[in-house]
Amino acid sequence: QVQLVESGGGSVQAGGSLRLSCAASGFTDSGYCMGWFRQPPEKEREGVALLYTGGGSTHYADSVKGRFTISRDNAKNTLYLQMNSLKPEDTAMYYCAASPLYRYVCPPEDWRYNYWGQGTQVTVSS
Repeated sequence: QVQLVESGGGSVQAGGSLRLSCAASGFTDSGYCMGWFRQPPEKEREGVALLYTGGGSTHYADSVKGRFTISRDNAKNTLYLQMNSLKPEDTAMYYCAASPLYRYVCPPEDWRYNYWGQGTQVTVSS
């Protein structure tokens, strides 16, 4: 059974940093798409950063390029999102997601991902 468990959210002032973690278990494929999505209050969920676990491509939303970095520790089966220079508009519930259906280039649409974590709240104050 696939499980994704996020941690690392919290409250921070603008300009600060946070690192989110997503511990994954139950995957049998050698490569699959994983990523971070976020949903601000009363807005739709959007893809923030995506990564193919088999190596290679990453994808970032324009709004986070240069500030956020997605990475993975394969030995620990853990996905990370390092968030620097945080802004109030980064405030959202952040979700870890995964899909074994895609290879190499990971799609940004949330509906393409069939495994989700419970979410972790990130709040950035001005």
